[in-house]
Amino acid sequence: MDGTIGVLVRYGYLVVFGSVLAEQIGIPIPAIPFLLAAGGLAGSGKLSLALLLVLSGIASLMADMVWYVVGRLGGAKVLGWLCRISLEPDSCVRRTQTIFSKHGPRSLMVAKFIPGFSTIAPPLAGIVRMPLDRFVLFSALGGLFWAGTFIALGWIFSYQLEIVAAYAEQFGGLTLMAIVAALAAYIAWKFVSRQRFLRKIRIARISPAELKAKLDGGEKILIVDVRDRIDFEAEPTIIPGALHLTIEDLDQRHREIPREREIILYCT
Repeated sequence: MDGTIGVLVRYGYLVVFGSVLAEQIGIPIPAIPFLLAAGGLAGSGKLSLALLLVLSGIASLMADMVWYVVGRLGGAKVLGWLCRISLEPDSCVRRTQTIFSKHGPRSLMVAKFIPGFSTIAPPLAGIVRMPLDRFVLFSALGGLFWAGTFIALGWIFSYQLEIVAAYAEQFGGLTLMAIVAALAAYIAWKFVSRQRFLRKIRIARISPAELKAKLDGGEKILIVDVRDRIDFEAEPTIIPGALHLTIEDLDQRHREIPREREIILYCT
């Protein structure tokens, strides 16, 4: 136990900085356990609380700046790429854009607490050309709020964390195996759920060539472009004759969709 604590005390600042930077840049290294542990060490006087906050805030802002620039240069296609590699691609873009459209820059204050939104909000800010000074302000405050919350929890429950660490040290490899098994089970469950979802939507898919053949054949088809407003404004090109209707508009504008025609939706 003393050896583990010694390592954390000696390299704790570097570990916190590196884990926060890695998680916010998109590398699957969870920073929250390190923030909690660092907060616990700060609560027992072994690390500086202020320095931990500063380092985690800088690391978070650095990662956000990288994604902001990527979004500004890459445009809306960056979001599609990020959500394709996500374990929840079905709601990734729509959920993110809905939150961002509703709350604007203020959404960056809580983005890091929302799964999927943390990585996608900074490039989205770049895509919509949010002024850099506003982005830096809200992103920095959001990073400090997020990291500070978990560091504070570690500081408050420092005694309980020491007990947990002692048990973990006692059981050694068994603890690590249990953590790895739980993480693997979660990823496997999300992956299976994703594959089931993709299989369902493939059943109802139609290829561009099939759609063109239907149109050339004179079939009465209504094409609905359901892209979010942000995607549509970034690339306003639309299939001739198609109706642009976001998912959020369905309740108010559903009467514009004739029921006697075949309806084909597209979002990219």
